[in-house]
This record gives sequence, structure tokens and C-alpha cells, in this order.
Amino acid sequence: MKQRTSWLAALAVGLAFTAGCGSASGPGSSTGSGDKLVVWDWKSGDAKAAGYVEKAKADFAKKHPGVTVEFVAQPFDQYYTLLGAAIQAGKGPDVILFNGGGQIRDRADALAPLDSHVGDDKQRLAGWDAFTKDGKVYAEPVTLQGHPIYYNKDLYQKAGLTAPAKTLDEFIGNCGVITQKTGAKCFALGNKEGIGIQFWLSALGSAVLTPQEYDDWIAGKRNWTSPDVKKIFELWQQAGATGLNTDGANSTAMFNDAFASFNSGKAANIIGLMSDVGHWKDFAEFLTPEKVGVTLAPQVNPAAKPSLPYDGGIGYAVAKWTKDPKVAADLVRSLTSTEALKAFYLDGGAIASDTSIDTSAGGPAVKTIVSEVKTGKPALHVALGSKTVDLMGRLSQQLLSGSITVDEVLQQLAASDKTG
Repeated sequence: MKQRTSWLAALAVGLAFTAGCGSASGPGSSTGSGDKLVVWDWKSGDAKAAGYVEKAKADFAKKHPGVTVEFVAQPFDQYYTLLGAAIQAGKGPDVILFNGGGQIRDRADALAPLDSHVGDDKQRLAGWDAFTKDGKVYAEPVTLQGHPIYYNKDLYQKAGLTAPAKTLDEFIGNCGVITQKTGAKCFALGNKEGIGIQFWLSALGSAVLTPQEYDDWIAGKRNWTSPDVKKIFELWQQAGATGLNTDGANSTAMFNDAFASFNSGKAANIIGLMSDVGHWKDFAEFLTPEKVGVTLAPQVNPAAKPSLPYDGGIGYAVAKWTKDPKVAADLVRSLTSTEALKAFYLDGGAIASDTSIDTSAGGPAVKTIVSEVKTGKPALHVALGSKTVDLMGRLSQQLLSGSITVDEVLQQLAASDKTG
């Protein structure tokens, strides 16, 4: 078994290294002579990110005209596997894109701290906590990522309703009215990848946990036996059992089948993203900006204070093995420059980490999102380690299928969270 594992790791490294070009100095090697930087991400191949990449490269070229930058877009479903193999080999790209939270914190040992390089970016950008471990910054945030609840204003109006209710009982009651009058389900849900539970936990958490419980969770003092924590998972199970979700959630991909269900009017609500897919701009292309609403989670616990959950979304880090960390850090700063981030917002709809960017022309949904950022709190699932998040995804599928109890799920998650 050990030989097989080593062989698979070697194969993954080989695939990663040859993904960009066939030369010895390609994506699998560090900069060598210092005249080339290789970037791994899963965004640069997206047409909506083309303007962003060009702006960043132009900004970097002003500072380092003799350094070539090569972007290698890896498939997201294999990204962290390929990256893990590169880290195990001790060589790979110079600059690496990460999701905030456990994905980068679990790999911080392979990254160069950026504290001495960020300069005034620390004041200009938001979302740093998601890329920080033990007081050190390991990536600069590109976007802010959060989980607003979007709703289809047209379906609500057809049901004789103006907007989602502010309390859970009324919210569920209204969903029944909508289904009766329009045939649409309450929530569009995709959990084939086990991602749906992440959205659910973070979107509903602030409406269930007390402010102290919420802050303790983010600080790492999580009480998995709390009745309020249990309530979040019970609601997840009940939503599936009572038919609030679109059919076949465990066989429906979140990206992009669940979002397509919402766009086509099969569900009145969806827990989506702030950027840069499954978000306000994507939905507006199908429903028109005026028909896309944004709401906070309905109140479950009277002692809770519903808020928008958000963190740094994605950010670029510097690999420890790069030949010139300062030059690589300069590229990271170019990737978070105001002009580059502005292009990412305008072309892709990403809520950028640079909060000075004017979003007033984006429509009512983005206006609501930006206003809620001011009082938002970090997302609950981002505070968890990647192993616990992966386990939660698998267990969430079992909850929907009825093959496990909530108590059993919480017991397993507590054990995983304890061991990291």
C-alpha cells in the first residue's frame, strides 16, 4: 500500500509539473535564474478573469520588466491534490492561489510569511484573517467571500409576498405558499461535493448561535454539544426530510447545477456566494438585477443576531522554495492592486478585498451585500480545519439520506476538530 501511495503521489506531481509546459523550468520547478515566476491557480483560465490577470501582469512588469510571469490554471477538483504532491516534493510554483481558511492554514509550513512585504496593503485590503495563522500572514486577499441568501423577487411576488420573512417559522410558512402557487421549492441545493453544508452552516449560523457562541466558535473554542450547534444540523436534516430543497440534492453539483436551478425559477431561495460564481452578477444575467434579492438568515434563536458571514475569499501566497521571495511577493501585490481588482469586479462580479472600489452601479443585490459587510462576521466553516470540513461534507450527505443521526454527526465532528 505504501508503494502504491508513493506512486500515486509521484504521478500527481508529474501531472502538475507538465500541466503548463514541457520544459525543465516549467510549472513544477521554482524560478531558478530568477527571471521567471510560475503561478498556479484555478482562475486565470476563466475569460472573466482575463482582464484582471492582464492588469496584474502589467503592474508587475513596471516593477520587474525582466521577469516573465506564467499562469498555469489547474482544474479545481484536483487542485489541492496536485498542490499537496508538489509540497511533498518540496518544489512547484512560486505563487499559489488558495481559498481562505483551512486550505491555506493547513499548508502554511510550505509558504513564506508575507508580513514584511505587504506594506500599506494591510490598510487598503480586507479579509486578512482568513489567510493568517499564528499571527503571520501567508497570502494577500483578492476577494471577499461570503454566503448571502439570494431570493427570486418574481416568485415571491407571484405568491403575493414582498420578501423573505425575518423569522424561521414565517420563512418556512412562506415557502409553502410559494410552492403551492408557483411550484418552486424553498431552497436550491447541491450537495454532491458535500459543499452545501458549508454554505448552510455559515449562512444560518448567526441566526442560531448567540453572539458569544459565535465568537467562541471562530476563536477555536467550539462546543459541538451545544443545543444551538445541534439545531443548525437538525435544520439541515429537516429541510431535506420535509421537501424544502430541490430534489436529489446529494446527486446535484453545487457548481453549477444548483445555481442553474435557482436561475431557472425552480427554487425561490439559494445560499450563494459573494464572488465570483453563484453570486449576484451570475443570477442577474438570468433574472435581471431588479429581480435578485438578498436577505440575511431568518431568526431562529431570539438571542442570536443574524449577520452576513464573510471572510477573505481567495488569495495568493508565496511558496517557501521560491528563489526570490521579495520578487514573488511583489507579484502578489500586483495581483491585489486596485486596478487589477477593479477589473475582477467589473468583469466577473467579484466583491474585491479592496473596499475602496465603487460598486454603486452593480444593482440592489450588490448594494445590500456591500452594506452588510460593515457588520458581518467571519464564516463558521472557514474557521474549521480542512479535514473537518471534508468530513462534514460526507456526513451531511448521510444526514440527507437518513443514514446517520445528528448526534452521531456531531460526535464525529467534535473528535475531528479536536485532533485538527
